[in-house]
Amino acid sequence: MHPDLAPYFHFTGKSRFEKSVNSLLGLLEGIAIDGKVTSGEMAILRTWISDHQDVANRHPYSELIPPLSAALGDGVLTLEEREDMTWLCNRLRSTEFFSMITADLQRLHALVGGIAADGQIAVEELRGLSDWLSEHEHLKTCWPYDEIEALTTKVLRDGRIDETEHKMLQYFFTEFLAVLDERTIVRPIVFDGPEKTIGALCAVGPTISFPGSTFCFTGVSTKYKRSEFEFTVRELGGEPIRNVTAKLDYLVIGAEGNPCWAFACYGRKVERAVELRRKGVKVVILHENDFHDAVLDA
Repeated sequence: MHPDLAPYFHFTGKSRFEKSVNSLLGLLEGIAIDGKVTSGEMAILRTWISDHQDVANRHPYSELIPPLSAALGDGVLTLEEREDMTWLCNRLRSTEFFSMITADLQRLHALVGGIAADGQIAVEELRGLSDWLSEHEHLKTCWPYDEIEALTTKVLRDGRIDETEHKMLQYFFTEFLAVLDERTIVRPIVFDGPEKTIGALCAVGPTISFPGSTFCFTGVSTKYKRSEFEFTVRELGGEPIRNVTAKLDYLVIGAEGNPCWAFACYGRKVERAVELRRKGVKVVILHENDFHDAVLDA
């Protein structure tokens, strides 16, 4: 574990469990949203089991993992088995640590990841996703609900998915397979600014100026401890700050993510930066790799 996480990681056990149950529920919804389950989609459920083997004997994972393993054992996930697992997830999930909006966003992340899991996105899957979005309109204005809804509506307009549209959907949806490995977002899209145009969440080939600029870091770095990040920014004439405000110039996202985030692929600071950008505040969101390149060039 990264040393920056150690002081508080053990306090997040229950919240991490809630997130994992919401993610499993979303995966079950996503892989079967078109009424069919492929071998590639079943593989992602086996990965979920593998990623939780270290807690398999602890309640309530001890209630989830055995029936899921048994359901996958014969290589076929039937409708009854999916309904049984969905019922169990719903029985075990709660909103003790997360609001219902956060819990449903966790489901949405896993759902689109499940759709992309086998490398093929069908019209039937997008229609099922569109129905799910319509039933969860309380998530409107929350990233990435609006972006997913806009893409889904656009692609379904002519009732078919061409090669370019499929690449775009797969490119975006695959980012949310991070529910399993805690890697961070790199290239997902976002509605930007008051005009609500779709653009990249993380800056592409950004120009980064350190003197007089403010920097905030979120997640876990592959290279720096938090104190080292702050020292580097100061050495180059910038100012490190701890919170995302309208005065922030650059938000740097750590490449290793953070298993304590409410969402596997991004945290609250990213969510806040997206909100500010939608209001026209010029906050630049950087992936850590671009930050390292800028330090070398400074």
